[in-house]
Amino acid sequence: MTDNSMLILIAGPYRSGTDGDPQAMAANLARLESAAWPVFAAGHLPVIGEWIALPVLRSAGAGPADPLADQVLYPTADRLLARCDAVLRLPGESAGADQDVATARRRGLPVYHDVAEIPRRTEQETV
Repeated sequence: MTDNSMLILIAGPYRSGTDGDPQAMAANLARLESAAWPVFAAGHLPVIGEWIALPVLRSAGAGPADPLADQVLYPTADRLLARCDAVLRLPGESAGADQDVATARRRGLPVYHDVAEIPRRTEQETV
């Protein structure tokens, strides 16, 4: 991004611990999305890999519990991380989110574990 704002990947459990239950995955996605406003309010742009991966899966006639999901969810996050400036890792067991953190660290990106850790942009920087 051209100013001081960051594109921040919000990472945490999505399919983990759900046994493929669509309601449990929806609840996990809602938890991920609950961090979007605080990231945005801090002057940054939040992104969640599933926001991109799920439409890709649907267009292939698949869903998050389909075997194709592993070929879409993880690569989507990896490609997205090539453009992100940081990761916000939310609590909960998640192999995918742990992989996102490892990738971010390899690329030298900051990894935050709480929205309060993310630097807030000043009002002058957000205009």
